[in-house]
Amino acid sequence: MPISTVTSDPTALTLTVVGEYGVPVARLWDAFCDPRQLERFWGPPTWPATFTRHDMVEGGRSEYVMTGPDGERARGYWTFVSVDPGRGFEVLDGFAHEDGSPDDTLPTTRMRVDLEQTATGSRFTAASSFASLAAMEDLAAMGMVEGITAALGQMDEVLADLAAFAAGRATQVALLSDTVVRVTRAIRGSVDQVWRAHHDPDLVRRWMLGPDGWTMPVCEIATVAGESYRYVWERADGRGRFGFEGELLETAAPYRSVTTEQMMGTDGPATRNEMTLTPIDGGTLITVVITYPTTELRDQILGTGMVDGMEASYLRLEESVLAAA
Repeated sequence: MPISTVTSDPTALTLTVVGEYGVPVARLWDAFCDPRQLERFWGPPTWPATFTRHDMVEGGRSEYVMTGPDGERARGYWTFVSVDPGRGFEVLDGFAHEDGSPDDTLPTTRMRVDLEQTATGSRFTAASSFASLAAMEDLAAMGMVEGITAALGQMDEVLADLAAFAAGRATQVALLSDTVVRVTRAIRGSVDQVWRAHHDPDLVRRWMLGPDGWTMPVCEIATVAGESYRYVWERADGRGRFGFEGELLETAAPYRSVTTEQMMGTDGPATRNEMTLTPIDGGTLITVVITYPTTELRDQILGTGMVDGMEASYLRLEESVLAAA
């Protein structure tokens, strides 16, 4: 059983969970960095979590929803107070309304997660602090202790899969809802290198090309919120020209950007693309959450081979750009 102790201290207003795992600290850290792994244990088995945002940097924010057996939904968020890569992090952990805004009628806790190496692997310690005894009792009555014990009890299986995750780094897609898609890819390069590769026009032209045989004659990058960007592709023989354009809504270099995206020459509504870069063991995890205006458009775009094109581009990024950096 991975969870070794669960200690509730009403005097200190804390709840401390300790787990022991037979994997290196780096593997344990990756489980928290990757939303695909995190959502497999941040929620009891009957209330699995889905993360739609995960900015694991100081000042960043994560958003998730847990879904019950009868379709009930409970939203939550983390605000990162501090992040010590590979060693731990501290968050404000709260409940949220359906639109993602904080629900101030329910208690917020402060959770500190520490990871440390042991003789047999690694140790995980999560210490949650409560604002008052009443808040602690309210959350206990809601089943917090039982829930966190059941949720973290799933980590052994998740950690066993991390070796496969590290070996199989290809682009993966997850359908989060009828209109929201999450694309992830582990890249062999630092966060700074991957960020630069997305924002230096000369570098972008070398890798963001999809399948072989395409060029990018137009590459206009937006670097400040409110600016517009434009990408145009065409075949090497000049045929098949098309492009995308949009606006940069948010940017926090070198880990997060939010843009709109629309095919040039069309009148339909744009998608919203949220890209997050997270350092992991051996490289950077790219996460792109795409919100489509309709399910039909989502299916239409996925049906074009978008994911295969992204994988071809990311592979080119590793082999032609980052390998030479």
